[in-house]
Amino acid sequence: MNPTRKRRLWLVLAVVAAAAIATTLIAMALQRNVAYLYTPSEVLRGEAGQHARFRLGGMVAAGSFKRAQGSMEAHFAVDDGDATLPVVYTGILPDLFREKQAVVATGRMQGDVFVAEEVLAKHDETYMPKEVADKMGAAHKKHDVQAPAGAGAN
Repeated sequence: MNPTRKRRLWLVLAVVAAAAIATTLIAMALQRNVAYLYTPSEVLRGEAGQHARFRLGGMVAAGSFKRAQGSMEAHFAVDDGDATLPVVYTGILPDLFREKQAVVATGRMQGDVFVAEEVLAKHDETYMPKEVADKMGAAHKKHDVQAPAGAGAN
């Protein structure tokens, strides 16, 4: 093999190795920032994982919002129609945050409580994030299918 050809081969191998390393680093960075969306019923079934970072979507349960006077710590519950999950968030909530409104919170489970790092609220009364609406609709359909025929018809 002549020296020019050998040098070209080493250059091609170096470029391929650099591309592989760059692709691996990008994939690892993206994977760390991915936060999947789950509803409270999916979280309570254990689908989200105990220590994983994820997004929790649903409606703020009526009568669940509490904040101690002079504190930035907010306590509320997120409901998907089938299950309710308590949430704790320390910080300033969005202006549109209200009970009975759609919310998406990003954070982790600590025991039986979801500790939110970020809370996003809907922008008007007819909007709900598509992912949340789809998951809540699927949960209700599944719940209706599981109910025995004639249940409650006494």
